[in-house]
Amino acid sequence: MKLHFSASSHELAQERFDRLVLRYGQNDLGDADYIVALGGDGHMLNVLHSTMQHNLPVFGLNCGRLGFLMNHFASDELEERISSAEATPIHPLRMQVTCEDGSQHTALAINEVSLIRQTHNAANIRVEVDGKHAVEQLVCDGILLATSVGSTAYNLSAHGPIIPLGAGLLALTPISPFRPRRWRGALLSENSRVTLEVLEPGFRPVSASADSSEYRHITTVSIEQANDITLRLMYDPGFSLAERAIAEQFHT
Repeated sequence: MKLHFSASSHELAQERFDRLVLRYGQNDLGDADYIVALGGDGHMLNVLHSTMQHNLPVFGLNCGRLGFLMNHFASDELEERISSAEATPIHPLRMQVTCEDGSQHTALAINEVSLIRQTHNAANIRVEVDGKHAVEQLVCDGILLATSVGSTAYNLSAHGPIIPLGAGLLALTPISPFRPRRWRGALLSENSRVTLEVLEPGFRPVSASADSSEYRHITTVSIEQANDITLRLMYDPGFSLAERAIAEQFHT
C-alpha cells in the first residue's frame, strides 16, 4: 500500500507525521494509493481542495480538537484500517460569482458557500431557486448553502439543520435574518440551482466565500452541486460521517 501523508502545521500533527513517515514511508501523490491527512477539519478541507486532481481516497487522522471529518488517531495497523475502511463519496458545490467590476470567478466548496455583509449595513439579497423567486428581499447578515458534510459546521452555528449523508439535500440557511421575520431557511434538492442577487451592492456590499476562497463586492452568485467531481473520504467501520451526522442531532 502506497501512502502519501499530509500534516497541518500544528506541532502535534508534525510530530505524528514524522513518526508515520518513518514507519510507513512517504510516496509522491502521483504514485500513491491513498492520502492520509493529519490535522483537524480545516486541514482535511485543504487536502481535499489541493489534491482534487489526483482523485485519491483520503483517510483523515485527528490531531486537532473536534475533528468531525477525521478518524481517531492511532499509528498501529494503519494499512489494515485503510483496507477495511468505508468510502463516503461526496460532491462539492460549484460557485459562480459576478463582482461589481464585471469580473467573474468560479470556486468549489466542500462545506458551504456563504454570503456575508462587508459593512455595518445589513445585506439585502434576493433568493432564487431553479429560476423562481423564493425570497424577494432577505434583510440579513448573510446567507449560506451547505452540503451534508458542511451542515454540521457554519450551517449548524447559524441554526441550520443537520443533513445525514445520502439524504440528497442541501441546506439554505439565512444568517441573522431580520426580514422576513419568520423565514428560517429551506431544505433543497441536491440538484437545485440557487441564485443570490445582492440588492444595492454599492451601499450594502457583500462578500462571497466558497470554503476559504473569498470574493468581495459581489453582485450575483449562482450555486449548484458539481456532480462531475466526486471526492472519497475513508472512515473506520462504524465511524462513518453518516452515522456521526445522525448522532450529532441528539447532542445537547
